[in-house]
Amino acid sequence: MRLTSFTDYGLRVLMRLAGEPDRVFSTHEIASQFGISRNHLAKIVQVLAKGGIVATHRGKAGGIELARPADRITIGEIVRLLEAGQPLVECFRPDGGNCTLTPACKLKGPLFAARQAFLRELDRTTLLQCTYP
Repeated sequence: MRLTSFTDYGLRVLMRLAGEPDRVFSTHEIASQFGISRNHLAKIVQVLAKGGIVATHRGKAGGIELARPADRITIGEIVRLLEAGQPLVECFRPDGGNCTLTPACKLKGPLFAARQAFLRELDRTTLLQCTYP
């Protein structure tokens, strides 16, 4: 499995937030620390906020923080949220993709099972367990 850079940065941001759970971080600070554009970070934060992972605050003292304790957020939950709409292979797309092997393919089942096993493993790990001080 390969995660998108969107998910990679999302995980990094969350680990940073979890490292100082009593602090509200500005998007400018986080974007600077990870060398990504504020626009790209804003898209990540928007998905995380809609998923109930982070809380956002507007205004001069605004920013982002975890919406709940890091020990109650699993890496599997985060990956599912950030990778939504990113099929592992073309035939996993909602429209079935355009693979000519689909009618006789016997690879889809094992790939689906491998993806499920990958996510189950990530479900056993909390954000807190991946956080650095």
